[in-house]
Amino acid sequence: MNLVLTGFMGTGKTAVGRLVAEKLGWQFFDTDEIIEAEVGVKIAEIFAKKGEPYFRELETKTIRLLALLDNTVISCGGGVVLRPENMDELERSGTIVCLTASPEKILERTKGDTRPLLAVKDPLSKITEMQKAREPYYKRCRLMVDTTELPPEAVAEKIMKQLSNES
Repeated sequence: MNLVLTGFMGTGKTAVGRLVAEKLGWQFFDTDEIIEAEVGVKIAEIFAKKGEPYFRELETKTIRLLALLDNTVISCGGGVVLRPENMDELERSGTIVCLTASPEKILERTKGDTRPLLAVKDPLSKITEMQKAREPYYKRCRLMVDTTELPPEAVAEKIMKQLSNES
């Protein structure tokens, strides 16, 4: 069984994922980090040079490989949920937890980042619009945790508690 973290950018997936993996004694993988290592360039550059559809293909290939693992915490990019085949693979491999946060908190956490989807005139409106569009996809996740007012350690504890209550 694996634990999969998804959710919008800036919700803490990577930081929380590392903490949970450490607590469980499991491996940790971040899909964006794997893609960057594989391609040899940053996600922003992949978007700029090859476009979002190309990136989403790389993401799906990465998900297929990671879903074969066991006792692994997988942190996924926020758009993973947009492809049903990604969610099917991830659901077969374990429990999917969606991390959420308010648009304002996401903007605060991502300020100064080179996130291609937020390279717009009004990033707060873009965050709100994208969250609304992705909401039905995020609802497919088994668990939801709001990280708006919580540090990564508290989110990790909350996830561990929810998982133990399900066992």
